Amino acid sequence: MAKKNIALVMGGFSGEHDVSINSGCQVYENLDHEKYNVYKIVVERTGWYWLTDSGEHRPVNRDNFTVEGVERFDLAFIIIHGNPGENGVLQGYLDMLGIPYTTCGFYTSALTFNKGYCNPVVRSFGVVSLAKSKLLYGNQPIDPEALLKELSLPLFVKPAAGGSSVATTKVKRPEELMPAIREALTEDSQVLVEEFIQGREFDCGVLRTKEKLYVFPVTEIIPTGGHEFFDYAAKYDGFSNEVTPAEVEKSVSDHIQEVSAQLYDLLDCRGIVRFDFIYDTQKQELFFLEVNTIPGQSAESIVPKQARAMGISTKELYEMVIQACLPE
Repeated sequence: MAKKNIALVMGGFSGEHDVSINSGCQVYENLDHEKYNVYKIVVERTGWYWLTDSGEHRPVNRDNFTVEGVERFDLAFIIIHGNPGENGVLQGYLDMLGIPYTTCGFYTSALTFNKGYCNPVVRSFGVVSLAKSKLLYGNQPIDPEALLKELSLPLFVKPAAGGSSVATTKVKRPEELMPAIREALTEDSQVLVEEFIQGREFDCGVLRTKEKLYVFPVTEIIPTGGHEFFDYAAKYDGFSNEVTPAEVEKSVSDHIQEVSAQLYDLLDCRGIVRFDFIYDTQKQELFFLEVNTIPGQSAESIVPKQARAMGISTKELYEMVIQACLPE
C-alpha cells in the first residue's frame, strides 16, 4: 500500500508561533515515518514553505496546497495555535480544496477561538457555570468606570481570540484596568474582561476516534514561583506543577470528565481538544474557562501526559488522530 502524504502544518501569525513550532517538531518525531510521508509545512505572514529535514525552505503552492513531488496531501495535521490554524481560517481553505484535516471544522474553530462569542453558547447548554464577563471592542469607546460597576475586582483581562495566556493580565486595582486592556488589544481587536474565580484549575483532553470517545485523565495546574495563574511563563518556563491524574475527589474528576465529553459533542468538536476549568472549592461549583481546539503538543504539554497516564503512548495518540480523520 502506498504511503500517505501528511502535511504537518505549524507556525502561524500569532504570539504562539514558536510554541506551534515546538509542538510541530514533537509531533513530527512521533509520527510513523514508515507508514507516512510527513512534510513540515510552516505558515508565516512572509510566506509558506516546506521545511525539509536538511533545513531547506522549499515553496508551497497555495493555489492547491502542494509542494514539489506531492500532487496532493492525503491529510493536513494542523498544529498551529492561534491565527490562522485555530480560528477556522485554515480549515476553510482546506475545505475548499477538499483536503481532510485533524481539527474541528471551520464553524466550531471560529466560534471556540473567540472566548467572547463561545462563552454565551457554552452558557446556553446549561452543563457548566461561567464567570460574569464583558466583551470589549477596540474600535469602540471603553469606559473603565462603567465596567467596574458591572464587574467586581479582581478581573482577568485577555484577548478574546488568543491562547497560551499571551497578553493576559490579572487586574487587582482600578488603575490597572486600562493598561491591561491596552496590552490585550496589542494581540487582538476584542478583549474579554471576566471576574476572577478563586479555585483550583483543571484541564481535560478529549478525542473521538471512529470507534469510541476517549476522555483523558484530569490534570491539575498549580502555578509556582510567584505566578498567580497559568500564564505564559508558568506554561512554558516551568513555573507550574502539573499533576496527572489530578489529586482530587473522584466525584470532582468524574464531573470534569463528564462535562468535557458533553461539551466536545455539543460544540461538534473533532480531533484532540482540551477543556479548561476552575473548580470553586468553597461553592463546590465547576466553572468553564475555555476550549483549546489545537492544544499544545510540545514536550511540556498537558494532553500527551494525560494520554500516557491512560496508557496511550504519544506515538499511539497521534496515530489515533490520523486514523480518526483519514477518509475510509
